[in-house]
Amino acid sequence: MELLAVATGVGREVVRLTAEDSALFQINLFQVIIAAANFVVFLVLIWTFAFKPVSKMLADRKERIEQGLKDAEQSRRDRENAETERVNTLTEARREANDILARAQKVAQETRDADIAATRDELERMRVRAAAEIEAEKARAIADVRSEVADLALLAAGRVVGETMSDERQRRLVEEFLAGSATLGSTD
Repeated sequence: MELLAVATGVGREVVRLTAEDSALFQINLFQVIIAAANFVVFLVLIWTFAFKPVSKMLADRKERIEQGLKDAEQSRRDRENAETERVNTLTEARREANDILARAQKVAQETRDADIAATRDELERMRVRAAAEIEAEKARAIADVRSEVADLALLAAGRVVGETMSDERQRRLVEEFLAGSATLGSTD
């Protein structure tokens, strides 16, 4: 109950103060107009010296941020294009390198085959020339041996017969001897 008594006392005091304030509160129209004019001047000054530069600064900042975002997006696209171009360039370079390598191997193989063929031809020519030289040397050696044998045979025949041989007689004897030795040499 005591609470009710306190609340009633507070209510009476509020009513009394409200009645006293209503006499004190008066509206002065001149002061309202002056306060409004002061408020308007204050807003103009704040707008001119604070809000306008701040809003310009915010607009510039917003523009820089938007430009930065556009540049970042362009950089991203450029980076992707550069990566694609790099991959394409590497692929093309590898293809060209493989082509060059294939051509070089083909040329090397052709050169090697040509060198081998030229070497074989040279070896064959050398073999034929050597065989011809061997045959010529063999024929010369046989002719030298025959000539020596013929001279020895003539000397021996001259001693056996006891007379010197004439040119006609020497030729005939040599021819008979050579013919006989040729048939003996071929049967051996």
